Amino acid sequence: MLRALAVDDERPSLEELVYLLDADPRIAAVEGAGDATEALRRVNRALESGPDGPDALDVVFLDIQMPGLDGLDLARLLTGFARPPLVVFVTAHEDFAVQAFDLKAVDYVLKPVRRERLAEAVRRAADLSGALPRIPVPDIPVHEPDPDHITVELGGVTRFVAVDDITHVEARGDYARLHTAQGSHLVRIPLSTLEERWRSRGFVRIHRRHLVALRHVGELRLDAGTVSVVAGGEELQVSRRHARELRDLLMRRA
Repeated sequence: MLRALAVDDERPSLEELVYLLDADPRIAAVEGAGDATEALRRVNRALESGPDGPDALDVVFLDIQMPGLDGLDLARLLTGFARPPLVVFVTAHEDFAVQAFDLKAVDYVLKPVRRERLAEAVRRAADLSGALPRIPVPDIPVHEPDPDHITVELGGVTRFVAVDDITHVEARGDYARLHTAQGSHLVRIPLSTLEERWRSRGFVRIHRRHLVALRHVGELRLDAGTVSVVAGGEELQVSRRHARELRDLLMRRA
């Protein structure tokens, strides 16, 4: 079973996280720490104890924005250890996802924490730790996706963004940032998946980091051998390998 440490400087959030983790059948034991310094002392004790010792830890559920040493700082320190525990970030802010996954985080859970979302993070940690057999978790109803909308979550609020409103999509590691006239949204879907899903809706790869919706392309620019497009008021570079296909598609659309 997984031995966990929850770290959060806000006492109510810490107590809620500890409560939810303790209720998960895959968690054998869970402790709380009120800041990264306290957590680091606990991790050091775990390392001294060894993987089979009484103070061992398998996974740390870690807030990011904390006074002093923050969650990202602690995660960076852990990467220098020979056998560090797994890390799951639990935060109210979506903006650190790329940095978190660069640090090999298992998952990135947004606050307020939903029980089923935390259960998924525990499952991922359990699969990676290899420390326990599969234990059934109550099924969560799964609905067929609405092809005209994509669901995004931020701080416990679920929004349904119309695909037709998306001007372009930017790769962010395992995530993608969806750009609309009203703002942008981060979703945990690789750019390659969205490319395949939305090809029939007029989304075209123009660069290894970008998809663009042809309906939102307002300008095609050629300058000294470089090609770019303007979509949603933002200029995006087009790679050489995609330039000819994009020009043909825009001409046919015109």
